[in-house]
Amino acid sequence: MTQTRPVHIHFDDLDAMGLLHNSRYALLVERAISAYWAELGWNFDPAVSRFKDVFLAVREFKITYSAPIAGAGEVLVEFWMDKLGRTSGVYGFQILSADRSTTHAEGYRVNVNLDPATLRPTPFTAETRAAAEPLLRAPSLA
Repeated sequence: MTQTRPVHIHFDDLDAMGLLHNSRYALLVERAISAYWAELGWNFDPAVSRFKDVFLAVREFKITYSAPIAGAGEVLVEFWMDKLGRTSGVYGFQILSADRSTTHAEGYRVNVNLDPATLRPTPFTAETRAAAEPLLRAPSLA
């Protein structure tokens, strides 16, 4: 199922032309996905987090820019999971105007669950898998 979170663009996110700097698009995606997991009880601190899987790293990030975002304000980040493997998950996303009339960017992000002691990939727990399941998109029949 697709999730959508509003994300605010601040003045310091803009470049010299008043457009959202290209590096900030990844930050918008991070803020939206982090908000989703925080709502479920995820936290960076394992002592506080509802989930044991708290040490995740971005392995790959691909973005295609379609229309620039001008000025500060609010946009929407729509995201879902295309795949949840044994140790990694693939998020798809779109960054949309607040009224959904414009797709500013789209792409995917791959996260890897790491063992904090070894920094090697480790399987997701059943609890994390269950929480991620609603994000999984049904495969296309085409």
